[in-house]
Amino acid sequence: MKLSAAHGIVNQVLVYTMVGIGLSASAGVGAVWMRQQISQTANANKALEAQITDLTRRSEEAAAAIAEEQDTSVLLQKNLSMGIGLLPPREDQVQRVTEDPVVRLASKRNSGLFADTGGASLVSIRLAAQP
Repeated sequence: MKLSAAHGIVNQVLVYTMVGIGLSASAGVGAVWMRQQISQTANANKALEAQITDLTRRSEEAAAAIAEEQDTSVLLQKNLSMGIGLLPPREDQVQRVTEDPVVRLASKRNSGLFADTGGASLVSIRLAAQP
């Protein structure tokens, strides 16, 4: 059985149409999937922002409570109510710091790391030979 040329062209047009519909459907499904992913990411971001806001609020509340407890009048009141008997420091016990405390503490901590003499220091190494 021999097919006519017109019948062959119709078959090709039908195949191309089906391929085009399949590609369009794939693109549509891909677009819907992408929108779903964007929506899920946006919801996750909103949840994270809510957590950050809550943690910031709780941190600020804790900082305010600490500041209230460190107030001088509160500390004096607790000293009296608990009968601790603490006295204010004498002037000779107070050490005033005029420089940046971070730099001062870092230099104090690292003072022994480097040779302060400016010269090269000798290092001796003992090696043991194994028999």
